[in-house]
Amino acid sequence: MAELTGSCLCGGVRFEVTEPFERVAACHCESCKKLSGAGGTVSGRVRTEAIHLIAGEDLVKSFQPTEGSTKTFCSTCGSNLFGAGWPESEHTSVRLSALEEPYEGRIGSHIFVRSLAPWEVLPDDGAERFEVRGA
Repeated sequence: MAELTGSCLCGGVRFEVTEPFERVAACHCESCKKLSGAGGTVSGRVRTEAIHLIAGEDLVKSFQPTEGSTKTFCSTCGSNLFGAGWPESEHTSVRLSALEEPYEGRIGSHIFVRSLAPWEVLPDDGAERFEVRGA
């Protein structure tokens, strides 16, 4: 796998991912909906030590919601970068929307589908569906 690179909208934060994603999931929980402004987030799970900030470490901020894991973003433009407790957790969710090149892989699962809004329609993509957190 070639390393993946990513950045925030303003370009102040830049990072690279040096290992392949263990899995890719679309999360439809309430906090992911609010922070994305859409139907949720799509993320690739990777070991935290495989994520390397190249620029903008001083711009990276995190927020711990009352429910769910820590969300990490650029403090200048607000781009959602990481989830799942980065950098303290063993694994981190890298937001695919922050990658420089479109991710070529497939979504393996949809999680927290119990939180789907009436206007959301899940694609017929063959991915597993979980009412809460996936396997």
